[in-house]
Amino acid sequence: MTRAPFDPAIVYNKQIISRTGVPMFSSRMNGKELSGIRKMFDLAMVDSVNLGLGEPDFQPPKEAIDAMENAMRGGLNKYGPTNGILPLREAIAFRMKKYWKDASPNHVVVTTSGTEALFSAMLTIVDSGDGVHYPDPRFVMYEPHTKILGGVAIPYKLAIENAFRPDVEEMERSMTDHSKMIIVNSPNNPTGGMITRQDRDDIVNIAREHDLFILSDEVYDSIIFTGSTHHSFLGQYEKAILANSFSKLYAMTGWRVGWLAAENELIRKISLAHYHLVACPNTPVEYGALAALKTGDRHIDTMVREFEERRDVITKRINEIPGFHALAPPGTFYSFPSFDLHGSKGRLKAEELSMELARNGLICSPGTAFGPNGEYHLRFSFVNNKENILKGMDILEEVTKRYRS
Repeated sequence: MTRAPFDPAIVYNKQIISRTGVPMFSSRMNGKELSGIRKMFDLAMVDSVNLGLGEPDFQPPKEAIDAMENAMRGGLNKYGPTNGILPLREAIAFRMKKYWKDASPNHVVVTTSGTEALFSAMLTIVDSGDGVHYPDPRFVMYEPHTKILGGVAIPYKLAIENAFRPDVEEMERSMTDHSKMIIVNSPNNPTGGMITRQDRDDIVNIAREHDLFILSDEVYDSIIFTGSTHHSFLGQYEKAILANSFSKLYAMTGWRVGWLAAENELIRKISLAHYHLVACPNTPVEYGALAALKTGDRHIDTMVREFEERRDVITKRINEIPGFHALAPPGTFYSFPSFDLHGSKGRLKAEELSMELARNGLICSPGTAFGPNGEYHLRFSFVNNKENILKGMDILEEVTKRYRS
């Protein structure tokens, strides 16, 4: 059999096209880029204050590290069950009983990160042309995942005037005949906002009326501060899917392990998508995650107490800077202040300001990295110590003087 000659590619209109005129890559990835958060790091100085990435400055519990090492040295390095090892699914189900008393290991799929959890759920539900309603500002994956799957991205606004909670009436008005899913993220990245019990119940009512799925991203469900309460969708609606992760819960961002939970028929369908993406989760990491869960809330409580102190420091300091307004977030480790500053070309934009801050030694994220409604906002991750947070706020005040004058 004669092999066809190699067909060298040419670049046309920013697409790589074969000589026969056929695009060499799938159209679903057209226009997809890395998060805008990363742009700031290229401009940063070596000794910059980093308040950019959302990564806790803690380490996983020692028990978890030891358990993962013991699993590897003990020979537990082979493929595991598709849905995760049973002891870990049992421990996750036990943790979820505070939201859903009927939770069982059969309702759980262990995933290779919260991101995979989100994508596996959406891959199961979203077809070409299906409407996906998601918050704006939002976690950076929701819109690209929707578009990769051929869905129609429909944002609903989160505004500082409403404490970054969804306007449920606006959400209701945005429904179409093709709506298929509502994504809710509470506590919210990047804003730190949280839904109320009434918000949750109203969103469930909308989903029931329009026969929609709810994908509830609850990865910050334990990073909530004094006086706040998390309201889960799990167990509240038969077509709700919970996505969660160990990344924030136990400072395991590099371990890449999370989970999904849903009713029986729904989780079985999602398990198929999960299988075709990753086959099974990382076996030694699962034993580490299991050991972390067995430590209870001790490790989490230590982190949350420290984050709450930092939240109070950064909120107070931001509000002392003319032109800035920050709410004290009820959850997460993010501050999402608004600003009103003016340069020679009019009102200053978020990306312009964040790039100028990076050039002066402060890394943060422009609000527009999280969607159009993030304009005139910055996101600061208070995952650095208080001394560096205050140093960063001094840079913020000094840089923004020129725009106020």
